[in-house]
Amino acid sequence: MTVAGPAAGGGAAVVGIGVDAVDVNRLRRVLERRPGMVDRLFTDGERAYARRAADPVPRMATRFAAKEAAMKALGVGLGAVRFDEVEVVRPGLDAPRLVLHGAAAERARRSGVDRWHLSLTHTDALAMAFVVAEGPGSPTDVPTGSPTGPVPGGAPDATPAAPTS
Repeated sequence: MTVAGPAAGGGAAVVGIGVDAVDVNRLRRVLERRPGMVDRLFTDGERAYARRAADPVPRMATRFAAKEAAMKALGVGLGAVRFDEVEVVRPGLDAPRLVLHGAAAERARRSGVDRWHLSLTHTDALAMAFVVAEGPGSPTDVPTGSPTGPVPGGAPDATPAAPTS
């Protein structure tokens, strides 16, 4: 996979945005009742990153919020892609990034997404994520009267995000 950015010389357009908030203690109770969900919701890397903290649940909650926010930015509901196909990676001390796999990566490609912006935060009680999906083109490429953004198409098939700026 490679990191893709806006098309050369064409600027970029917002394809979608998504935001999500997760109640940390509610997620904690769900994971205590159904421990197998951790393996279905999170990738090996996400689980390893979360488990490096004394309390892994806030880190899992922010990643869960990011997954839902990314799905919203793609304009799809729950079940359209698997949660483990939307991954939050954090190499070293760099900002967290989104990397999509499988059906999620294909959905992003078809929607024209070639760059992701991700912001995460949490307290002891609440985890939040904000996601912006960007594609080639500029706002002038949007047909008149289109409330949703540019017409999808033509994006590279790799969908990892560049670090947020």
